[in-house]
Amino acid sequence: TLQKKITPWQLMAASLDLECERSSHGELVVFASFVDKPTNLGGLSRTCEIFGVRSLVLSSMEILNNKEFKSLSLTSEKWLEVAEVARDIATVTNYLHHMKAQGYTIVGVEQATNSVPLQDYRFPARSVLVLGREKDGVPPAVLHLMDVCVEIPQTGIIRSLNVHVTGSIVIWEYTKQMLASRQKEGA
Repeated sequence: TLQKKITPWQLMAASLDLECERSSHGELVVFASFVDKPTNLGGLSRTCEIFGVRSLVLSSMEILNNKEFKSLSLTSEKWLEVAEVARDIATVTNYLHHMKAQGYTIVGVEQATNSVPLQDYRFPARSVLVLGREKDGVPPAVLHLMDVCVEIPQTGIIRSLNVHVTGSIVIWEYTKQMLASRQKEGA
């Protein structure tokens, strides 16, 4: 058995300062404006790029220059559409309303009274995944804007996963569903 990790041609092009097309295979938008820690955002950026997320939304583009962010992102932000939406409630509300008007379903990842277990939820192709702040989750002031909340079933004592881990699990579930849907269409 051999390891399949290789240096993608895009990374070689980046080292040569060549312009390459950003990768995007899906309609998923990951809204991470509430996430604070550079390491969590760097890991999310990497996950988003790997799974072909359309866009990663951050509260500030300044994070892209942060050393901790870069250590986890591994240049993924160069191959991923990154947008900026300030985390104040009015701006977030306007953004989510705009995305709804564009035909997106707003999916909060939150342990709420009506949350759907992740394994039972079927993602629409056009989804905005709203991730909450570390420790506090999705702010109550915007929870009512969610079309649905999903949660990852847990059996341990600790009440939640790290936001980067949570985001990665939910992004993978979305990706699995979209791949299965494409496979059915092709069959």
